[in-house]
Amino acid sequence: MDIRHLKYFLGVVDHGGFGRAAEHLLVAQPSLSQAVLALERELGVQLFHRTGRQVVVSAEGRALIEPARRAVRDLDAVKFTADSLKGAQVGQVDIALLPSQAVEPFSTLAVRFGRLFPAMTISAQPAYTGADVMAMLSDGSCELGLFGSAPFSPPPGIRLETLEDQEMVLIGLPGQPFADGSTVHPSELAGQRLITSPAGSVMRHVVDEILASGVDAHIAVEVAHRSTLLPLVLAGGGLTILAAAWADLARRCGAAVMRLEPTSTLRVTLAYRAAGPLTSAAEAFVGVTREYISGKDL
Repeated sequence: MDIRHLKYFLGVVDHGGFGRAAEHLLVAQPSLSQAVLALERELGVQLFHRTGRQVVVSAEGRALIEPARRAVRDLDAVKFTADSLKGAQVGQVDIALLPSQAVEPFSTLAVRFGRLFPAMTISAQPAYTGADVMAMLSDGSCELGLFGSAPFSPPPGIRLETLEDQEMVLIGLPGQPFADGSTVHPSELAGQRLITSPAGSVMRHVVDEILASGVDAHIAVEVAHRSTLLPLVLAGGGLTILAAAWADLARRCGAAVMRLEPTSTLRVTLAYRAAGPLTSAAEAFVGVTREYISGKDL
């Protein structure tokens, strides 16, 4: 089996069609189509349902996605190992990453990793909930996941390592109406405009608990892209609740950060599949993460 055919198959899956996959893979679309047809003939199954310009992955195609990703990653691992034997520690870490953890602890981990393994690359793929991360690990699109959530039991085959617990904090403009560093109780949020994420995050859970307690606050903006929350606050759109990882950045941008009482916490976790070995690059990242957990200087 030609590994290139598997890469082309995954390209069509990931980009939702032959045209976009061809553009991304820098290959002529007829060549890509012929390669996928050759793979279908070799396997004896139809991988895609082609209806006009629509391309839908068949049941057989869905079953192939995870083994194909594993085969491609295993081949890359062989290449990386060969390069390492020649003296260069190279490779790529594919990690699913939530926005708050992209601020911290990912920034610290990425800097440490880059200092120790300068020839390696981190490819961070966006996720918005822990469920997103579990799905990306299960289908093989990422080897690792770094995310924050309430504590939970992972699905079978997924291993979790806790990095830290982060307190949830309130962020707004200084003095509008709270002073930086002050402690705010839910009742004091009456009449305030809140900016939050859709259901499914710890942030939204905290907001929903405040509203359920009878506080007359209003959700002014609900936005999935958490990178827009701080700009909305700075523009005067309202208050938001974020993990403490955002506190330093928020203050540098001119925002105020307040403690919430009672407190709520976010558990930051590294996730990976328990079955099968990780690539050398992923193993290296896990090692840096464990050093971070232990508090050792690298």
